[in-house]
Amino acid sequence: MTFYEFGELNEKTLLFLHGGGLSWWNFREEAQLLQKEYRVILPVIDGHAGGDRPFTSIEDNAAEIISFIDGRFGGSVLLIGGLSLGGQILLEMLSQRKDICSFALVESAAAVPSALTNRLIGPAFGSSYALIGNRSFAKTQFRSLHIRPELFEDYYRDTRAISKADMIAFMKATTAYSLKDTLSGARAGIRYYYGEKENREIRRSADAIRRKLPGCSVCCIPGLRHGGFSLNRPAEYADAVREMIGT
Repeated sequence: MTFYEFGELNEKTLLFLHGGGLSWWNFREEAQLLQKEYRVILPVIDGHAGGDRPFTSIEDNAAEIISFIDGRFGGSVLLIGGLSLGGQILLEMLSQRKDICSFALVESAAAVPSALTNRLIGPAFGSSYALIGNRSFAKTQFRSLHIRPELFEDYYRDTRAISKADMIAFMKATTAYSLKDTLSGARAGIRYYYGEKENREIRRSADAIRRKLPGCSVCCIPGLRHGGFSLNRPAEYADAVREMIGT
């Protein structure tokens, strides 16, 4: 796994996990905004552009990052944030290690499996994967995600770099993931953010996480779609991190 690092001289460490199909730049601006106060680590999830190995599973990625934290930071960091697939990996990390962080900020992570969507991923990507390299198609797809325009070149470059096998693998993992019973033992202060305009599955996931973690606070952000908080409002996201930590 590849790791980007900002604010190397600071003692308190934050770690942010990007969404599926993106890369470390998902949280680049947050890292730049926070680097004077914190050390900020941005991993590249396996199977994504800039990574060093194929995607295997959410569980494997969680274990890999825990091992990194053990080796570099003595077994825990101050805060971990994650969007979508990154949020699922964060939930899995909390399931595998109850004290891996003091605070966790989960954004738009699916926690309710979708068997139908999972079955359709292979055929859908098998027939459309070749279009990913087409710039016009990529622009249409990018607009449908409602990501701010200045991130298009990052998106286009890195989406093309993901193999079909990896894309199918992490999409299937995302739609099959379910919460582990061990998550209920997590000691972190946990906050779940999602956008008002997200689909029903994300709303159901927020309810599922709250049932598993009664102490988790859930925040619905008016007007936002999937990923809109960390991708489109980095300054507000950075402020939410500071507020959560209490600085």
